[in-house]
Amino acid sequence: MNKDLISFQPQPDRYIHFRLEIRPPIARIQLNVQEEKGVRSDYKLKLNSYDIGVDIELADIVERLRFEHPEVSVVCIESARQDIFCAGANIYMLASSSHSHKVNFCKFTNETRLQIEEATERSGQYYVASLKGGAAGGGYELAMACAEIHLIDDRKSSVSLPEAPYLGVLPGTGGLTRLVDKRRVRRDLADIFCTLPEGARGRRALEWRLVDFVHAPSVYDTELNRRLEQLAEQHPIRAERGIELSPIQFRREGDTLDYKFVKLQIEGRRANLTIAAPPEEELEVGEDPCQRGGGWYPIELWRELRDAILQLRFNYEEVGLVCLYTEGSLESVLRLDENLHARRGHWLIKEILLLQARVLKMVDVSAKSFFSFVVPGSCFGGSLLELALASDRIYMLDEEGSAVGVSPLNGGMLLMGHGLSRLENRFYQDEEAVRRILELQGQAIPSQQAFELGLVTELMDDIDWEDEVRIAIEERLSLSPDALTGLEANLRFVGKETMESRIFGRLSAWQNWIFTRPNATGQKGALSAYGKEFSPEFDWTRT
Repeated sequence: MNKDLISFQPQPDRYIHFRLEIRPPIARIQLNVQEEKGVRSDYKLKLNSYDIGVDIELADIVERLRFEHPEVSVVCIESARQDIFCAGANIYMLASSSHSHKVNFCKFTNETRLQIEEATERSGQYYVASLKGGAAGGGYELAMACAEIHLIDDRKSSVSLPEAPYLGVLPGTGGLTRLVDKRRVRRDLADIFCTLPEGARGRRALEWRLVDFVHAPSVYDTELNRRLEQLAEQHPIRAERGIELSPIQFRREGDTLDYKFVKLQIEGRRANLTIAAPPEEELEVGEDPCQRGGGWYPIELWRELRDAILQLRFNYEEVGLVCLYTEGSLESVLRLDENLHARRGHWLIKEILLLQARVLKMVDVSAKSFFSFVVPGSCFGGSLLELALASDRIYMLDEEGSAVGVSPLNGGMLLMGHGLSRLENRFYQDEEAVRRILELQGQAIPSQQAFELGLVTELMDDIDWEDEVRIAIEERLSLSPDALTGLEANLRFVGKETMESRIFGRLSAWQNWIFTRPNATGQKGALSAYGKEFSPEFDWTRT
């Protein structure tokens, strides 16, 4: 593998930056960042600051706790060091990274924070942040992702969001939104807080709702442990044993990545992403779903797809269009979905459905165009139909054997970030259109009917197919990538918003824009000037 390519599959027995201690029902995630072990060698990860490599490990830990350790009901994130919790994203890494890497890094980090919040809300694993030492920028944002925050009152430890005064940018992983939406900090107090480089300590942090508990140094450990034990009594475990997640493996030949159920082919600025239907032996859930193991199709496929999306974001930044294909039995996809839905009360099946929803959300917020192509032999049904519905366009060949299908999972089990199903998002405020489609659960919907129902964008015969598809692809690739990113971010989400959708909307627009402005990243911008002998020089024009 090219040494410059980022791997998204850390080895759990060889985590570099974290210690994981599990004493059921409590787990402790200890942040212990190794300064010399950044993804690149041109910066040091001082003061428990992080880069994408650190966050890849954290995301892996959070996911493994959910699948492998259902006997854990309380998770405490803390520092292995006494002087610092986390200094946030490494500033020198940000200053020297490409614009695309900065934005994708912030996006991935936010997806990890959202997974922590989801684990608390949906998986029965309650997250607590223990701050013994400063938590700045992304470090405080990590704490805000937890359900509650404990701060030591030692007159040194503080929480802060110093990006605006220090770097001329914004908290890149939803800090401002979580501050007012989640923690309900009054906006005038939030304004003061976010413009004070030193942040807030002790009593002020508590009074402003920036933290939930403040403890004196002499009783800190005792009070924290007492609270963790209390929470463990309040939150029952889900099961005594989990499953072991199988390592995600693929064969890379040039610009082709061949997984077990996914294939990613890079062709210049176009990528072909092909997903296989489940084999017959993978369809049944069984009396005990855990017996299927971590390599079971509905787990393996979606973890592979997640890896492929991250490969596209970070290792193939110039790919502008992803062409989605599926291969195999539509009936098998629908049958597996029905079996999962029937057992959705089991803790493992619930985790599988949450995994699928998380990966689909990654498609929704990826700055790539997605076109889906339905042809004879495709299996865009149920959970895989969601991939087509997440696409910007769906092209269908009007030929015998071309069909799509819906399953119970399309009825609201795999929601988007703003709380709508993709059918509700597609047919906004048209409940009758959604109802007509969901009545066809379990059936193969042929091409003409799919088009009449509005499930596909264009229906073409075999005479026009090749030329029309080629023209559509060439046209898309000729457009400005910046214009398309803004266009897609606006059109993919309709109607109401949630904290999650606001975070990504604001991240995609404001942080993206600010990162390109000279006041932040110009030769004398605040981010460029950090740690240098000169002060930033601003263009004082407000725009």
